[in-house]
Amino acid sequence: MRKASLTRGTKETEISLSLDLDGTGTGKIATGVGFFDHMLDLLARHARIDLEVEAKGDLHIDFHHTVEDVGIVLGQAVKTALGDMRGITRYASLHLPMDETLTRVALDISGRPFLVFKVEFPAPKIGEFDTELVREFFQAFAINAGVTLHVETLYGLNAHHIAESCFKGLARALRAAVAVDPAAAGEIPSTKGSLGA
Repeated sequence: MRKASLTRGTKETEISLSLDLDGTGTGKIATGVGFFDHMLDLLARHARIDLEVEAKGDLHIDFHHTVEDVGIVLGQAVKTALGDMRGITRYASLHLPMDETLTRVALDISGRPFLVFKVEFPAPKIGEFDTELVREFFQAFAINAGVTLHVETLYGLNAHHIAESCFKGLARALRAAVAVDPAAAGEIPSTKGSLGA
């Protein structure tokens, strides 16, 4: 059962999150940040993970702490749910089109956290959401999941489309990388004999 439920509390946020990597893509998201809820919902749908997130944060200051802390807990939950990572596909890469936008995402569930994020937004905000927080989320997720993650928007004009292509790209890459490879069932996909140790 590749599931995890975690909570994290600080003076800035309180996060409760549960996920099932082998779910059907249902999302129950409530962070208090509408655009972010939308991104997490489509991440659950396209990764086909069941995801529940409840976050209470210092939104009167800004959205930064809430977005970053959800990324931290989501990364930790994915890492926990994967366990020793036996049988997973491990690698995935794809190009994700979103209307005029094209984003490339490559993922390695390596145990070596690293983010390369080459994405430029044509506007500083999407509604009330600061576009710079997209990177903050991806950074927090990659570090805490222990994955190597490359995200690059090759071209795009609309900030909403660019952000959505990044989240959908992560979702589809995650779906492929965590999938169990029938040809390698029970094996750890590394010549080292372990991942994430």
